Amino acid sequence: MRTTLTCAALLLALGSGPALAQSGEITIWSWNIAASSLKSTVEGFNKKYPDIKVTVQDLGNQPTYDKSIAGCAAGGVGLPDIVSIENGEAENYWSQFPDCFVDLHTLGYTAEDQKKFPDFKRTELEVGDKAYAMPWDSGPVAVFYRRDFYEKAGVDPATIKTWDDFIAAGKKIQAANPGVSMTNADFNGDTEFFRMISNEQGCAYFAEDGQSITVAEPKCVDAMTKVKEMKDAGIVSSADWSTKITNNTAGTVATQVYGGWYEGTVRTESPKESGKWGVYLMPSLTGDGPRAANLGGSSLAITSASKNKEAAYAYLKYTLETNDGQITMLKDFGLVPSLISALDDPYVAQGQPYWGDQAVWKDILATLPKVVPSRGTQFQSDAEIIVRAVQTKYLANGYPDAKAALDDAAKQIAAATGLPVK
Repeated sequence: MRTTLTCAALLLALGSGPALAQSGEITIWSWNIAASSLKSTVEGFNKKYPDIKVTVQDLGNQPTYDKSIAGCAAGGVGLPDIVSIENGEAENYWSQFPDCFVDLHTLGYTAEDQKKFPDFKRTELEVGDKAYAMPWDSGPVAVFYRRDFYEKAGVDPATIKTWDDFIAAGKKIQAANPGVSMTNADFNGDTEFFRMISNEQGCAYFAEDGQSITVAEPKCVDAMTKVKEMKDAGIVSSADWSTKITNNTAGTVATQVYGGWYEGTVRTESPKESGKWGVYLMPSLTGDGPRAANLGGSSLAITSASKNKEAAYAYLKYTLETNDGQITMLKDFGLVPSLISALDDPYVAQGQPYWGDQAVWKDILATLPKVVPSRGTQFQSDAEIIVRAVQTKYLANGYPDAKAALDDAAKQIAAATGLPVK
């Protein structure tokens, strides 16, 4: 996510581990809707800790990363108590500045606490026996669709089980709705479809242990092949992030495939389209194949420079490790919880008015336990730049096939990182 959870009793007493500070001030750096969602949890947190003042600073996504990396490089100078960190960038921090953030175990974060989150959310946040951050939101992939466009074409989303079904449905929907594209993709600026389908199939840029390059393995080749088939079928129009939002509101796109956090984007950016949208599971490569993946998601980490680490940890425990905190963010801003127990919260089973009274969160969150962990490593940004360029060339017929394209990507990533190709 570059973007750019019914009150329930606390799961565990927040005071497990060292005595938690009951007073003081903490500051958090975050961005956009993520920052707004954190602000929405402060009222609930202060009912438990009325003497801890929480300040959330919305710096914007890239500035949060840039300023926190600069602060770590300066030995912690200027850093806040808590930093929002995207999972895909997490290992950039741990590899370069292993002392910049607190090992949460030292504040009382136990193995039982860790088990409350899916493995795929913790993969990039833990190194050896250290846990540098606590999982926040996740991005279980879902298909957001316009009910009216599908109905006009006689397409039942329940029949779309494979990506080939998706292509066939796209052709029918575009024919029945002139001026409407089946879906959007930012092929030149992102690899979102490739990453989603690859993760669904259990393939990623790097092996799970982060020690080798796996981007050219068969399942990744299958994913890249399917991306080109969708583009060549004419069901995908080019659009960057802001253009997708414009298209949603203008009614010129029938479907957006994204992480579950996109629910909040559709609902808040296109309010007049309430009742027109629905959600279904992402398709797979085969009729009986997996239909779960993750795209995006973040975590919260406590800086070593914090002068109130115990209070900061109390905030993490409330906001991320209770249904109360997680469901608050889900309700207000569509921030998808990583906390497994949130799946059983009554709010999740409720029909949502914007989505035609569909219980969209029940459908979306049910896929969380099925997501395959995908390791970003500290080289994720380097690999992404390379794969993005290779994808652009491949979609323009610059390679004979997807295997040749991804073999080239693997070689380039190996040259840039020194890792072997598996």
